[in-house]
Amino acid sequence: MTKEKRIKEGSETWGIEGMHCASCVNSVEKALGGVQGVRGVQVNLASETARVEYDESAPGEEVLRDAVDRAGYRLLDRKAGSRERFEEKRRRDHEQVETARKRMWISWVVTAPLMVWMGIEMLLGIHLTPPLVMEAVMTIAAGAVLLGPGRATLRSGLKSGWNRTPNMDLLITIGTLASWATGGLAVAHHLGWIRFPMHSFAAIAAMIMAFHLTGRSIESRAMGRASEAILKLLTLEAKSARRIDEQGEEQEVAIDSLQPGDRVRVRPGETVPADGQVMDGKGSVNESMMTGESVPVSKETEEKVIGGTVLLEGSLVVRVSAVGEESFLNRVIRMVEEAQGSKVPIQQLADRVTALFVPAVLLLAVATAAVWLLLPGWMVPIVEWGAAWIPWIETGLSPGAYAFYAALAVLVIACPCALGLATPVALMVGTGLGAQNGILVRRAGAIQALGEIDTIVFDKTGTLTRGEPSVRSLVHLEEGADDEELLRWIGAAESPSEHPLSRALTDYVRDRVGTFPSAESFSSSAGMGIEARVGGHTVLVGNERHMQMNLVMLSREITRRAQELEQGGHTVLHVAVDGKPAALIALADTLRGESAGVIGELHRRGLRTVMLTGDGEAAARAIAKQAGIDDVHARVLPDRKADVIESLQKEGRRVVMVGDGVNDAPALTRADVGLAIGTGTDIAIESGDLVLVQGDLQGVIRALDLSRETFRTIRQNLFWAWFYNLVMIPVAVIGLMHPVLAEAAMAFSSINVIANSRRLHRRLPGFRNR
Repeated sequence: MTKEKRIKEGSETWGIEGMHCASCVNSVEKALGGVQGVRGVQVNLASETARVEYDESAPGEEVLRDAVDRAGYRLLDRKAGSRERFEEKRRRDHEQVETARKRMWISWVVTAPLMVWMGIEMLLGIHLTPPLVMEAVMTIAAGAVLLGPGRATLRSGLKSGWNRTPNMDLLITIGTLASWATGGLAVAHHLGWIRFPMHSFAAIAAMIMAFHLTGRSIESRAMGRASEAILKLLTLEAKSARRIDEQGEEQEVAIDSLQPGDRVRVRPGETVPADGQVMDGKGSVNESMMTGESVPVSKETEEKVIGGTVLLEGSLVVRVSAVGEESFLNRVIRMVEEAQGSKVPIQQLADRVTALFVPAVLLLAVATAAVWLLLPGWMVPIVEWGAAWIPWIETGLSPGAYAFYAALAVLVIACPCALGLATPVALMVGTGLGAQNGILVRRAGAIQALGEIDTIVFDKTGTLTRGEPSVRSLVHLEEGADDEELLRWIGAAESPSEHPLSRALTDYVRDRVGTFPSAESFSSSAGMGIEARVGGHTVLVGNERHMQMNLVMLSREITRRAQELEQGGHTVLHVAVDGKPAALIALADTLRGESAGVIGELHRRGLRTVMLTGDGEAAARAIAKQAGIDDVHARVLPDRKADVIESLQKEGRRVVMVGDGVNDAPALTRADVGLAIGTGTDIAIESGDLVLVQGDLQGVIRALDLSRETFRTIRQNLFWAWFYNLVMIPVAVIGLMHPVLAEAAMAFSSINVIANSRRLHRRLPGFRNR
């Protein structure tokens, strides 16, 4: 006997087969949530997946499979690679579409003649056969439909009832089997086996199942199209690469064989096979499938490229940096899958209601039948009144037939399917459309939260500005000081740091004096500055607070000169050597070209804007004035940015934090919505609720638009799903809804939700739907 495979602590996404409605989702969540070692479950009807979180006592795979199987569904195998997941999903979707289509057509081949026959008998009054023959043929034909193409629905419904996890299939099962049974009883009456007469609804059972299977077929095709965005992302991955060996020879290899460090050549028209860095060559790359930006990007030596993008012209030799699950494309796909599997807060109410929906409908159907049987004198006149202007209403039935007729309509018209699809399908389309246009949604709840925000907080460096500061001036504070020596000390002190200001200083020193010595020791204070030991001297470079913390005395004249530089929009750094002020360095960053326009558009939408920066007050306000920012918080250390966010929230504000996703991680996490800006493979995916791949501030506006329209679609879907049930169920209760039309209306409500979600891209004209 083989040892059962264990699952590691953490989370895993599984495919679920057999779900059709919101009640199915509740059943699967209940089944998986009851397994020991499972910490949390989120089941998505639209993507047919279950994201399962485990604790340290994670269960075995077979335990999960058994739990899902007992609930009436099937747990699908996990797939390690994105390509495998894609192939499996595409194969499964194709099989589902073909199976649903086949069942639909078979059901109609049998049911359509029955409908014609009933029409001739009921509408024209022409009796083609004796009643016994008609009832027998229709009962046999209906049985063929139910037990043939409808067998899977019956099996699912009966199993859900047996496991006390009722779903939509159970309603269809009860309705159709009960209708079919009336046909058998009617035949038995004609044969003299039973005395009481029975009105046959056998043909209606076949029609209900045929309409039900038609709805399933249309849903399966529509759901496949709704998930096409993530499937398109998966198809971007190259299938092969031209690897260069140590002798410089090129050999075409499968993409799976690439390893970090390999060199590959990319020719015009080819897909970049993996994330990497250009080692040789120059070319123009189309990155629109990743960033949404249609303008090709020029790539030269040492610049980074993303796997899945297309080289339009030129030739590149690329050193591979990430492959497989660690590649940017697969990280994006993983993020989209996780977002589609999560839930927005508005869905919680719908979930609570749908958990009770099917049992409530069963009770309502019983209550409807009881009212008709007990109060026929009240109910029959309603039907007779309706028959005068509603052509499909049957009259002249017995009280028992009326009761059955109304109860059957209630069973098949109640629709938790539309409620279950309302949110996940809209999220699937919205997050997929966002991913195609450089907006990655990491947490679905952010879609709803963005529609409620009133304040947007921006980090300055790298967000409002380009993040490429340069030295504008260096002011010596000691007469007769050796300029080159001081520059070498500054270069040596700053070279170990990766901060943008430090890189600007080292570039400035290198341009003027060439080489400089290495620091003997180095330490940094976040948001303040650095301290280094160079050539036996202690060198401090940082802001005024850094000088004060290290007991460097700054005269009024030095402070005045620093303030003058700050008022001109410069970031000012103090330099001290061996505890004595030595120089002032003025640096300036360039405001992004789109910053002022984006801030203006946010103001037009009624949003308040705030800027956070570690710069001095004067320099910060100079930049804020250029951008049009409402409020400024200057001299804010990185670890204090979250405190500013919290203070705004205590004022009752709903806050979005926009930052680079690295230094701003605490603030991004603390905000109601964290929006991380990155570029290409440098993106800090784990930092924000949403990530802008392109690194352009226009993405903030586009993210707001995507959120607004996606959540608007969710609200529309939920409204129509609820409205449908609120209107149709009472009509069915009073006997004015034919059961066949009820089933057709039920199927249409689900299809309407899917179709409305797929129209999302039309409401976002600036978004491309590739």
